[in-house]
Amino acid sequence: MLLLFGSFFAFLLMRMPVGFCMLCSSVIYSVVNDESLNMILSRAVTGSSSFTLLALGFFILAGNIMNRGGVTDSIFGFCKKLVGWIPGGLGHANVAASVIFAGMSGSAVADAGGLGAIEIKAMKDDGYDEDFAVAVTGASACIGPIIPPSISAVVFAVASGVSVGKMFLGGVLPGLAMALTQMIYIYFVAKKRHYPRTAFAGFADLGRSFVRSFPALLTPVIILGSILTGFCTPTEASVIAVLYAMALGFVTRQLKWKDLPHLLDETITLTMSVLFIVSCANSFGYLITAQQVPIKLAEAFLGLVANKYVAILLINVFLLLVGMVMESLAALVILVPILMPVVTSFGIDPLHFGIICILNITIGMITPPVGMVLFTLTGVSKLSLERITRAMVPFIIINIIALLIVSYCPPLVTLLPNWLI
Repeated sequence: MLLLFGSFFAFLLMRMPVGFCMLCSSVIYSVVNDESLNMILSRAVTGSSSFTLLALGFFILAGNIMNRGGVTDSIFGFCKKLVGWIPGGLGHANVAASVIFAGMSGSAVADAGGLGAIEIKAMKDDGYDEDFAVAVTGASACIGPIIPPSISAVVFAVASGVSVGKMFLGGVLPGLAMALTQMIYIYFVAKKRHYPRTAFAGFADLGRSFVRSFPALLTPVIILGSILTGFCTPTEASVIAVLYAMALGFVTRQLKWKDLPHLLDETITLTMSVLFIVSCANSFGYLITAQQVPIKLAEAFLGLVANKYVAILLINVFLLLVGMVMESLAALVILVPILMPVVTSFGIDPLHFGIICILNITIGMITPPVGMVLFTLTGVSKLSLERITRAMVPFIIINIIALLIVSYCPPLVTLLPNWLI
């Protein structure tokens, strides 16, 4: 195992793509220990052969189409009318828009890249500090992988065997809790710095804005409703999301047929990179399981820690550190099979653990050195990575507070799945 993990981290330090790190270290381990290479390669090939994983590509495509089709503009406009009158109004609108867009794309990077440019410009024009505007945008983008549909939830479900539908529902209340903690912080910062707020336009104007945005706001309802009623599987719901996004774009005339090849190219590139990581992680995970690492880790954990709540705290610290240095989906497919015996030995619900895991890894997306949302924001805002990171620190702390609330209050995760499924 020292050879397997040692070579993996050595390749990672050489800046080799994480999928190749896992595959090359698996091959080296097999050659040195005279293991069958056929098994390693066959595991890699079958790693992404899952009907559930088809949902990844379609949710990514749906998010890309919505960004291009003007859905993000209407969402942010409605949220500005809804909460813009509260101190820190545009900051609250930023968070609220991310909550709604999370119910469409399931991706933090799509949120930061799509809504980000609109939100940052609007906040700057309204007198907000640029650093604060970028930090709010990055922090609120972290809600994307938590509220359903979630790409991370699909990957966790495949890696753990937990129902995708339960994972989706389990993320609703934790996502709202994260949004609420961010909005409380924004409120106090806005009061301290005297940020402007817009006057409440009245219920008639809010109603007109709601009607204009209603087709876009209906997207999460269609996705979740079709899954919960049993009308279709999560994978089929992702196809419906794509078709609905296309219909919205064409009706509003902001999406053209000539845009589709570029959108498909972007989607295929991102989807293939994710699936390649999943495939290579399957080989890597096979070797870890064959050497009984998860069982030995569970036994070691039980020997060191007797208290369930201390175990949750240690797992959180470990996952936060991993999220800082490893790509989120790669971390999920590698760590979930290893940690699952540990959490079950402490009587932790796998569904609860799944949301904790996603929250931790998502927070890693706004922390250096591998934070994908940070890199997306540098492109959107043109600010340096160091400046964005400094501005992001208070929001990282706020998100960790939300994480601890979810970690030690399991009903926040399990209530809706147990009630509706």
